[in-house]
Parts: sequence; structure tokens; C-alpha cells
Amino acid sequence: MLIGTLFALAAGLMWGLVFVGPLLLADYPAVMLSFGRYLAFGLIALPLAWWDRAALRTLTRADWLEALKLALVGNIIYYLCLSSAIQRAGAPLPTMIIGTLPVVIALVSNRRNAARDGTLPWRRLAPSLGLIALGIGLVNQAEWQALRADPQADLGRYALGAALALAAVVCWTWYPIRNADWLRAHAERSPRTWATAQGIATLPLALLGFALTWLVFALTDAPWVMPLGPRPGAYVGLMLAIGLLASWLGTLCWNEASQRLPTNIAGQLIVFETLSALAYAFVLRGEWPGLPTAAGIALLIAGVWWALRVDPEPAAADAHPN
Repeated sequence: MLIGTLFALAAGLMWGLVFVGPLLLADYPAVMLSFGRYLAFGLIALPLAWWDRAALRTLTRADWLEALKLALVGNIIYYLCLSSAIQRAGAPLPTMIIGTLPVVIALVSNRRNAARDGTLPWRRLAPSLGLIALGIGLVNQAEWQALRADPQADLGRYALGAALALAAVVCWTWYPIRNADWLRAHAERSPRTWATAQGIATLPLALLGFALTWLVFALTDAPWVMPLGPRPGAYVGLMLAIGLLASWLGTLCWNEASQRLPTNIAGQLIVFETLSALAYAFVLRGEWPGLPTAAGIALLIAGVWWALRVDPEPAAADAHPN
């Protein structure tokens, strides 16, 4: 439990970086950020695949198909929605919408994976979910008040950003549950190999998406310098950093956590990503969070701590008449 939690913490620290990219490259469209990040992830995975070639050869066609699905939904579509949301609504609002993932995943997996992971009793899980939800609500309220106080704020743009963040929540509710299904069903497999396999599966998708983006920009005479945009050094450097740290290393740490923790517990530990993203966002702003935001963060931490103290109970066997 402790080792799994530490791996989840490391993954959250890495994943928090993905919320910074759209802010540092605000002049880049979301498609460039999504396809650029995963193109870097795929290229980084190539030498790692050579190192892990013996283990990768043991993966079946069904395994590679699963890796492709996870790469498409949990990587490319998720980050396309998230980066678009951040560029339209700023970092804190999408970050806190993504912060509902611990609650959403716990609600979904507590019923779906009861036979495998046991059931977390709702009466004991409710306090931790309540603390997390209250913390998210406090931070959202503070950001919404700041938004309404800004006379230049575009509420329609922010609403679209919120909707895109909700789409990202859907993608990343599906991803960790399916990913954990595969890892728990293949406990003999290395989480490192599975992280590399997802990187390899992402590469052709990212290449295709990048090429189509280039073609669309060319056909529409978009005022955009392809292939690397107006700041190629910053773009390439940030994409490589996020591809290595957030995509490969973050996925590796999460896979290690997913093999050790029940899915309904691991889902709540995604809150580490939210806390990291908030910390990075306020560092970029050059300011401390206000009292409501700080209180919300404290409640998130308390909710996670409470959840880790709840032990799953074995699921009751189904009754059969015969």
C-alpha cells in the first residue's frame, strides 16, 4: 500500500507538468501541443523498446490493440481536450474539474471491480469523497469569483473550456480503469514494458495527427509556421520534457501503483496530479493561493489520507438457486 501510494505520488508530480505546457506555449494551438507531446513520447519509447524488445515480443495482438485504444483515448484525445480547456479557461478551473477524477473513478470502480478488488463500504468511503468534493468546490468558487471580477473575461470562452475539461474527465475515467484491468490481469508483466508499449502504440497516431494538422494548415493558409511554430526551441524542448517525464515516466509510475492498489483507491490518488498542477500554476502566476484555495487543497489532502485508511471488504458471492 505504501509503495503503491508513493508511485502514485510520483506519477502525480510528473503529470502536473502537462497543465503547465499550454500556459508556457499559449500561442500554440492545442493540436500542436497534443500531437507534439505524444510524438515526443513515441520517439522516446523507441530506444526503450529496443532495450525491452524481448518482453515486448511476448505481447499478443490483443495486447497491442488494447495499448492502441489506451493511447488514443487516454493520451491523445485526453490531452487535446485538456490543453484546449486550459487555453480557454486558464489552468485552475480545468485543473479542479480534472480534480473530480478521484470521486468519479471511485464511484465507477467501486461497483465495476468489486469482485476483483473488493468493495469499499460507502459509509466509510463517504467522508473521504465528501472532503475531496468540498475541497474541489472551494477552489472552484475562488476561481469563479476571480473570473466574475474581471471585466475583460469571456464567459463563453470559459464555459467552452469547462466543457472540454469535462470531456477530458470522461477520457481519463475510462483510461485508468481499463489500464488497471490489463495490469491486474497480467501481473507477471512489467509495468515498464506496458508503459513502453503504450508509447510505441502512440507514435503512429501522433505522426498521423501531426501530418493531418500540417495538411489542414497548408490548405487553409493558416498563419502558422510548420512544423515547429514560431518558437521551435521552446516547443521542442518542452515537448521532449513532457514526453519523457509526464508521458513515459509518469505512466511507468502509475502502472506500478495500479498493480499494487485497488482501482477504487488508486483512482482517488489521482488527486496528487491536481495538487501538483495547482502548485505549478500558482508558481507561474507568482502568487500564493488565497485562503479558500488553500483550504480546498488542505481538504483534498485530508480526503486522500482518509481514503487510504479504508480497507476493501471482499465482495459477497452471488446467490444461485441451484
